[in-house]
Amino acid sequence: MNTAPATTAVVEINRLHDEAKRCSVASRTALQGALVAAWRAGQLLTVERKQVFHVMGSGSWLLWLKVNFRGTARTAQRYMRLAQSVEDTAFLQGMSLRQVYARLGIATEPKTPGKRRLRHTLPAHVVLANKLVRTLRRAPVAEHSEAYRRDLRALYEKLRPWFEPMVTPSNTVNLNASMRSNKP
Repeated sequence: MNTAPATTAVVEINRLHDEAKRCSVASRTALQGALVAAWRAGQLLTVERKQVFHVMGSGSWLLWLKVNFRGTARTAQRYMRLAQSVEDTAFLQGMSLRQVYARLGIATEPKTPGKRRLRHTLPAHVVLANKLVRTLRRAPVAEHSEAYRRDLRALYEKLRPWFEPMVTPSNTVNLNASMRSNKP
């Protein structure tokens, strides 16, 4: 009876078992390290956010994040919610960040790109039109109103045909009649 191959297999099985135990311990340690790091980052981000709001105003927070934080704004938000929700990370031991977020009700995006929500970006001309409308809705100062009219006259002339009904000799009578009937 030849026991050499069986002995080699037994040695390999036990080596792999020891490696699995070592990796399991390293994994638990890494999970706890990730949780503590995210929680601590959330605490520091919360402090920085208050400081940014105080010094630069609330509109500056996203810009501050873009310049100073290597993660996304959503990641920063999750870290801050984690820090606000948990006083001590000890009771979260052994859980991944995703598990903790799920337990605390903190929303996360799906891992797989195919399941992500589609984000539609508006065409550039729509974005510019919205900016223009927001600017014009602000309480216009009397001297600015005339300047706006003058500056926007060329744009108005180009867009006007798109919004006015086509006037032809055949429908001029009908158009005039309908306009008179709509007057109070």
